[in-house]
This record gives sequence, structure tokens and C-alpha cells, in this order.
Amino acid sequence: MRQLNVSDVLRECGGKLLQGNEDLELIHFSNDTRTIKANDVYLGIRGENFDGNQFYLEALKKGASCCILDRIEYYESPSEFQSRTIILVEDTVLALQKLAAYKRSFLDIPVVAVTGSAGKTSTKDMIAEILRQKYTVFKTPGNLNGQIGLPLSILEIQDEEVLVLEMGMNDFGQIAKLTKIAQPTMAVITNIGTAHIGILGSQENILKAKLEILLGMKPNSPLFFNGDDVLLKSVNLPDYNIEWCTMKSQDGSFSLKDVVIQHEVSHYRVKALEEEFMVEVPVMGNAFLMDSLLAIAVSVQLGVSSSLIQKGLKNFKLTGNRMEVIHHFGLTILNDTYNSNYEALVNACDILSKYQGNRKIAVLGDVLELNQYASKIHFDIGKIPDLKSVDFLFLHGENAKYIQDGAIESGFAKERIFYFEDKIELEEKLLSFLESGDVVLVKASNGMHFEEIVEKIKESYLE
Repeated sequence: MRQLNVSDVLRECGGKLLQGNEDLELIHFSNDTRTIKANDVYLGIRGENFDGNQFYLEALKKGASCCILDRIEYYESPSEFQSRTIILVEDTVLALQKLAAYKRSFLDIPVVAVTGSAGKTSTKDMIAEILRQKYTVFKTPGNLNGQIGLPLSILEIQDEEVLVLEMGMNDFGQIAKLTKIAQPTMAVITNIGTAHIGILGSQENILKAKLEILLGMKPNSPLFFNGDDVLLKSVNLPDYNIEWCTMKSQDGSFSLKDVVIQHEVSHYRVKALEEEFMVEVPVMGNAFLMDSLLAIAVSVQLGVSSSLIQKGLKNFKLTGNRMEVIHHFGLTILNDTYNSNYEALVNACDILSKYQGNRKIAVLGDVLELNQYASKIHFDIGKIPDLKSVDFLFLHGENAKYIQDGAIESGFAKERIFYFEDKIELEEKLLSFLESGDVVLVKASNGMHFEEIVEKIKESYLE
């Protein structure tokens, strides 16, 4: 496929060539000097706590063939790098986005966009794993789903036949910008929950923000929506082809029934348009089953056979720190520390309730970005029905005390709840408390750094 070159940057981004070759091809892009490899393009991006422009010489030392910068005051050209290319632009983030949009303009392949309040990454990964059984696929690496990560993902595509992109946001206008860059040919919305409600103000506003995904799409493009989500079900989009995926009824174009959950594996029969077939997927919990149903719907749209769908889902593996199951010296640790919101906690507690073990222990921390809704939503977390199957709660965080209040109101015995203002104290108590055979869920928003608790457990030797 056609590769970008320096002249494209100069033309599309209004860049100025400080030194180097206009004909140089630009293939791999990075904004992180730790991952720079020979012949990569380095983007000097200003963050909240650092200025990537300052590190371009380090990128050149690691073999970068080109650096794109937006701060001229850092520019100097040591003699050993005279042959390398340096471009100055007004804003490197804007330049990155313009380059991604330009590259997208000459891609003639299906582009699947995935968004939603929860389940974006697992749905994206399931879609990609199924599609790989028939096509070459490029998907968003990890969670690079924002204003920098998504355009970087688009720039990385080479000769793949399908592009699967995750789109994240925490405010109005962000999905709109991403979808205009990506120009999806089809889109998935997993659900409308409470993530970022403290910024957006209501679930209705979250729905509006998610529906911005349509702004980059052509009329009549296929949409795959969670038909069990009340807010999504309320939308009226006559100019688009919505395929509804449902678990609570058989009314959708895609539905499932006869669910059987065994040890860390789920089986069910799926109705996919006019066809029915059995599926095995190595996940537990209703939310993951909906994710898999949405992935099946996309795959059917792209002509993947039922046998290849079955193979893809059977091979699926969750991304690390997302309900990652760790068996450690007789313990079962459910590491779900990547992020958190109310809906994800409902799913996590559902999964924990299905495990057999000595004791079930939930180690929970704050859900962030809730602002004025924090106390109510944490209180509601404490009232999640599946928490009643948990033997002990370990809590930490400014708002986690409201989880305690909600749990006690729902009948959870106060003496089985341990609340800690200090995370180190929680770790010490937990490590002395655990016994072989326990099943431990660890979950909080990423900013709470509960992955450190998981590491402490893994580092400890349990007799």
C-alpha cells in the first residue's frame, strides 16, 4: 500500500523541513522514546507533566529516521545526525491527527469502530480474534483509544484487510473528532453506563457523546447495538441499519440462549440472523457474553462462517488486568484493575459469585471521575446483589466508605467489611488474612493503582 512520506507531512500539516529528505518514507510512528526502533518516526508531544520535544535527540540516538516537533527552541543538529529528517509543525497532536485522516482517505477496507461505557476493549479483541480466522486484521493496541492513540493506530496499518478501532472519551466532542479521522464503515456501541458521568452530567448526555460516532459515518452504515440497554434501545436512527444484539429476549437479529457456565468457560447457542450454532468462549459473566454476541454480529456482517466464529471465540484471551485469572499458590485472583465503573463492577461481582472456593473476597477501591455522583454510585455499588455471595469486603479510597454503607444497608454483616484509609494497611491485612482456596477479586479505577495489590499478593508465598 502507499506509504506516507515527508512531503505529505509538509503539505497536509503545513510543516517546515528543518533538515533532511522530502522523499523519505514514514512507516512506523511513536511518541515514546522507550519504544523507538530504527527508522521509526518520533513525534514530540507535549503532555501535562513533560514535553516530548525535549527528547528528540534521544529518539535519534535510538535510530529514528525522522522527528516531528512543535517547539523550535529545543532544535539543534549535532553533526552525527545531519542525515536525519527534522520537521517543525505548529502542533504535533494536530499534525498526527491530520496525517491519520489523510492515510485513512486512501484505505479501502472495512473499518470497525467500537465504543461504549464498558466492554470496549474485550469487544474489540473478540472482533479481531474472530476476523483473524478469515482476514489479516489490525486492531487498536491495548487501550490506545484516545486523541493520540487512535491516530497512531491508523498510522500503523500496513497491508491488513480489516481495521478494528476502539474509541474512548470522557467529554463531548472527543468521539466526534475520532470518528471524523477514522471514517468507520460500521460501529459497535456496547452499552451506556455511568463512566465519566461526573463530567457529562447524565446518562442521556453519555448517550449523546457516544452517538457522535455517527458523524464520521455514511448513511445506511451498519450499527451493532446492545439491545438490552434501555438508553440505546430508545434511539431512533432511520438513516442507519441497526442490528440489535439481545440476551434477555429472542427479539434481536442476534441473540443467545441455553447458557452454560463451567469453570472459566461459557457455552451458549447463538441465533445469528437465520442461523443457529453453539459457541464456547473462555469468559464468565453476562457482560462478556454480550461482548461476544456483538463480536459475532460484526463478523457475520463481514462474511465470517459459523465454524470460523466458533474457532475465533474459543481462542480469545482477555487483555491483561481485565478480569485476568491468576492461580497462585492455591489462590484464585481475579485481576480487574485496569479500570472501573458501576456497570463493570456488576459484571465483576457476577463473575465472582460463580466461582467455587474456600472464601470469596472482594477488594474494591474508588471509581473515579464521578464528581457529584460519587457518593450515590459508590453506595449503589455496595448494594449490587451479587455482593451478597461475597464472604469479605476489603475497601480503600475516599469514596469506598460509601460502598460499606450500601452493603450494610443491604444486609452485609459489618464485621465482614474491612475499610482502610491507607492502601499499605489494606495490603498488610489482606496478605495475613488470605488462605489457600480463596477467590479474590481486585478492582478499582486505574488511578487507584490496585494492580500494586495484585503484585503484592503474587510476591507473597502462601503456605
